[in-house]
Amino acid sequence: MFPSLLIVDDEPSILQSLGGLLSDEGFEVTTAVNGYEALKTIDEESPDLVLLDIWMPGIDGIETLKEIKKENPHIQVIIITGHGTIETAVKATKLGAFDLIEKPLSIDKVIVAINNALNFRRLEEENKYLRKKTLEKNSINGDSPKTTELKNNIAKAAPTDTWILIIGENGTGKELVARMIHHLSPRADQPLIDVSCAAIPENLIESELFGHEKGAFPGAASRKIGKFELASNGTIFLDEIGDMSLKTQAKILRVLQEQKIQRVGGSRTISVDVRVIAASNKNLEEEIEKGRFREDLFYRLNVLPIDVPPLRKRIDDIPVLVETFLEDFAIQNRDRKKKITSDALGILSRYSWPGNVRELKNLVERLAILVDADAIDSRDIPDAYNPEANSENDLTEYQFLNFDTFKKARSAFEQAFITRKLIQHRNNVTKTAEAIGVGRSFLHKRIKSFKGSRL
Repeated sequence: MFPSLLIVDDEPSILQSLGGLLSDEGFEVTTAVNGYEALKTIDEESPDLVLLDIWMPGIDGIETLKEIKKENPHIQVIIITGHGTIETAVKATKLGAFDLIEKPLSIDKVIVAINNALNFRRLEEENKYLRKKTLEKNSINGDSPKTTELKNNIAKAAPTDTWILIIGENGTGKELVARMIHHLSPRADQPLIDVSCAAIPENLIESELFGHEKGAFPGAASRKIGKFELASNGTIFLDEIGDMSLKTQAKILRVLQEQKIQRVGGSRTISVDVRVIAASNKNLEEEIEKGRFREDLFYRLNVLPIDVPPLRKRIDDIPVLVETFLEDFAIQNRDRKKKITSDALGILSRYSWPGNVRELKNLVERLAILVDADAIDSRDIPDAYNPEANSENDLTEYQFLNFDTFKKARSAFEQAFITRKLIQHRNNVTKTAEAIGVGRSFLHKRIKSFKGSRL
């Protein structure tokens, strides 16, 4: 399909000559003699690009350009003028014109400008598509009450420039929440810089965050730009901030207050404009009480707290998550998507998921690789995730009266009984202990004593 062009000019000779030349170049050309006719044609045909004369009777080119961009911002416009001035060029550019060409027209210059404009539009469309796919990839899947509340909090927080503290267990998707907030924010076109606070050695963290000058320390062979400087005008994500030393916390606090940094070994002060999203799997208020986290930094970061629920509190999301992971895995490996039976989903929904969504994703990927059948069934779920079936087998297999000693029979019954009760309470040790009338520490000891069991 050839690109479609609309030429708008009140001179018939221009329409005829330019239109003929561009048609010969393979473009689909329509023409209009004034702004009114041009706007009507755009509504009806939506061309890829408009060549627009500035000086026309009725509404001139500038007013026509305003109307085009108001209703059809995706259409590229190249201004044609016989009275080109810097003022006109600046005004047209501010209104969204891609380029300005002066008369008399050179067909070579016109074709170059058209191709540049169409390439720019294609890149814009590709960027929109990639941003949409990125947003889909980083979206939070599920419709449980807890997940719906989380999505609502993200939707409220994203359009603002407010600093955010994300709290949640390991594997719950804190980084996913941070990325979703960034991609829905006004800073989406700017970088999102991740900083894994737990992974950077203490002696290198200042260099990582603020950068360093050449020769600042042994091994600094060249200048390095730090994470804060890279994130300027965008977002910095400080993951597991609770693992930072108090010394580093103090320096982070100063940067957050002043929005200024100094590279290690440098004397120049550099202004930065960053939105800060921090995350932690620790209870930072408890860390403050223990003297391991600065109270002033906590209140600086905790402007808008977002709590990411563990998977055990959003069990209703498991079917949606499993389907998403199976589909993603099939696409990545160019393979047919596997199905999963309701019995298998039932087993997964009764597990407590201490590793949260990350653990579920790893298991689904493993099953997608190892299961040869088109559908994953209950018998395919590993023993560690399916204690109920095993405990039922154990109960039928244990013939308590056939044991040689009372001690062996009691031990077998105790293991089967505790296994069943743990399943009923989704592996929650505290609730299980309360339900069967024993202490939590006692139950922990008994579980550990079941060597070789499937608890």
